[in-house]
Amino acid sequence: MAVSKQYLDYLLGQLKGLGGLSSRRMFGGLGLYSRGTFFGLLYKERLYFKTDDSTRPEYEARGSEGFRPRANTKNMKMTYYTVPAEVLEDEDEVVSWARKAVTAALAKESARQVVKDPAIRRPGKGPTKPATKGAKRIR
Repeated sequence: MAVSKQYLDYLLGQLKGLGGLSSRRMFGGLGLYSRGTFFGLLYKERLYFKTDDSTRPEYEARGSEGFRPRANTKNMKMTYYTVPAEVLEDEDEVVSWARKAVTAALAKESARQVVKDPAIRRPGKGPTKPATKGAKRIR
C-alpha cells in the first residue's frame, strides 16, 4: 500500500470530529469518505481534499498542489489539492477544511444528478424524449 498504516491512523484521528468517516483503497492510495461521500484521498503519504471555485484559492494561497496521479497530467484542471501541513496539524482546522471538502463533493454530486436527469431540459438542446420501449439508447 502506498500509504502507511501509521499515517492513516494519524489522519483518521485528526479527522474523527468529521463523523461517518471511512476509507477505501483506490488509485494506489486510499479514498476518504464521510457518510458515503468521497471528499479526499491519500496518495504517497499526502492528503488531498476536494475543492471547488470557492475553496481552491485558499489552497493555492498556501502553496498546495493539485493531485496528479501521473507526471504528464500537468495541464489537467485538478479538483483535489494537498492539505497544508499547518492545517493538518490542527485537529479543529483540518475538520473544518474537511467539512468544506465534503460540501464541495456534495455540490458536485448534485450537479451531476441534474445533468443526468433526462426530464431536465438543457438550454439549446431542446426537450428530451423518452426512449421507446425496447429501443437501445445510443450515447
